[in-house]
Amino acid sequence: MEQVDAPRPLTGITPYLSIASRGGQAAVEFYARAFGAVEVRRMLAEDGERLIHSHLQINGGSVMLSDEFPEMGGEVDVAPKSVTLHLHVDDADEWWNRAIVAGGTPVHPIADQFWGDRYGVLKDPFGHCWSVGSPIKG
Repeated sequence: MEQVDAPRPLTGITPYLSIASRGGQAAVEFYARAFGAVEVRRMLAEDGERLIHSHLQINGGSVMLSDEFPEMGGEVDVAPKSVTLHLHVDDADEWWNRAIVAGGTPVHPIADQFWGDRYGVLKDPFGHCWSVGSPIKG
């Protein structure tokens, strides 16, 4: 995967995902296929397998992730819950379809919503929820 220079300065809020079962590198590949992610930086553990850190750019924003590291005090294989990452995009159907083809699972199918957006929620193969939305095309 192509790597790019880190955006400077990094400001605002950046989600940092924990990926269970040593799936960090697979998650980076999924996010590239599903959401067009570009990896800014990757650091692997000495074993060459566990992902210590990855910084991705998706749709103009940053997302960071790593494998779980129980030896650093974290829990193991904890299912993500209570957070949805929102992608506000130019064409919700295009982004939605690409994510589903890449392996995302619909939670709330994409549809026109009363607030004026085309919007849906999907779960990635690692348990994280993503909403995808754009203004309804008129």
